Amino acid sequence: MLQPKFRQDCQHPMWFTLRQLPFILFLVFFAGLAAEAQQSPPAVRYASGRKVIKDISTILNPDGIQENFEAPIGGIKQWVFVRGQDTSNPIILFVHGGPASPMAPVMWTFQRPLEEYFTVVQYDQRAAGRTYLANDTAGLGATIQVKTYVDDAIQLAEMIRKKYHKKKLILVGHSWGTIVAMHAALKRPDLFYAYIGIGQAINVMENEKVSFEFGMQEAIRTKNDTAIQEMKSIAPYPGNKPVTRERIIIARKWPQYYGGLAAYRQEPQYYYSAPYLSPEYAPEDVPAIDLGSMFTLGRVLDEFLTTDFNGVKEFPIPVLMFMGRHDYTTPSAPTDRWLKAVKAPYKKGIWFEHSSHLLPMEEPGKLLLSFMQYVRPLVK
Repeated sequence: MLQPKFRQDCQHPMWFTLRQLPFILFLVFFAGLAAEAQQSPPAVRYASGRKVIKDISTILNPDGIQENFEAPIGGIKQWVFVRGQDTSNPIILFVHGGPASPMAPVMWTFQRPLEEYFTVVQYDQRAAGRTYLANDTAGLGATIQVKTYVDDAIQLAEMIRKKYHKKKLILVGHSWGTIVAMHAALKRPDLFYAYIGIGQAINVMENEKVSFEFGMQEAIRTKNDTAIQEMKSIAPYPGNKPVTRERIIIARKWPQYYGGLAAYRQEPQYYYSAPYLSPEYAPEDVPAIDLGSMFTLGRVLDEFLTTDFNGVKEFPIPVLMFMGRHDYTTPSAPTDRWLKAVKAPYKKGIWFEHSSHLLPMEEPGKLLLSFMQYVRPLVK
């Protein structure tokens, strides 16, 4: 499949990668900008770094497992990545965000410590990353629905459980993946010991409102006249007007500028460049992340905007929320409020005080400790 080359310099003032803006800010980066991008980072720039990362990431422990494979899931081929130092450990199934922002090409930045105590399964969801490359997209568009993603996650969970002889799995969702994973846990609680939401979406329209208000408050505090005027032009947001591409662009631009995606950072360049160093992705595979995002997000937008878990008053399995204190991509306050009200066999909210939306990479030490202290004991 021919791939357009993508610009090396992500600092261009009109450049937003879809992975930079999880969920619906993808609309700032539509087809015209993809055509504008002309040059991939040269492979030679990353080759030596990839070699080192691949070397240190290789699992040589005879009790361990390291497998990458295509699996037939939901009528298509989906790429699965399995890593762990001991096959007797419990398995985490990680449902990534986006949509179509796979975690596999950046998992090397945070996952290795977890692999000492858990086997971690990542997968590129339909039309995401290497799964996008593995399939003919001609008939794929009609399948881009929340229900299909949920069915995929359940089918994968059943396959992983059988393949590795496990009674149940630990289910983790991040960002968009929390919508998929929450539905999967509610539909098939028998498959999972517990559900952990990272950057959890409870009510998307409320998230948009909270995020916008944060951006406006910060713009006023810092006397940023440009931001104030831009945000006033769409206020009140989201209000009663349609959530259009133009309004979304402005609404998400400034909250993320003030650290709502990565704490204390206007832009987490490490996140955008990390896939080029991934042992799981060849450099020529990386542009498929943005191509998959462009293919996917417009098709699921309307359904995404209606997401509301406030009606879920009881949760059938233990539920934990890992919440970034500075997250204004999927703001944590609505999640905290929902968690305090819901009934569950066990529930726990853990605040990550120095994280925003990219919590696994921002506080990987606390991530490991939280899994060991609160999640591992639930595996019985």
